[in-house]
Amino acid sequence: MTIRVVLADDQEMVRIGFAMILGAAPDMEVVGQASDGVEAVEAIRRERPDVALLDIRMPRLNGLE
Repeated sequence: MTIRVVLADDQEMVRIGFAMILGAAPDMEVVGQASDGVEAVEAIRRERPDVALLDIRMPRLNGLE
């Protein structure tokens, strides 16, 4: 079974790094990325991931909200 992940971080390099690490795992697939909390909510609703990895300090809507 593949674990579907959405990543959200306002720093592009952080997102790219996590996506590379998670994408290298045979049982994980990054299905969406977002640069702020609003985009994260949209990606989560659209992709229905198993896991969402969210930064807690992002513009418009943070990872805790």
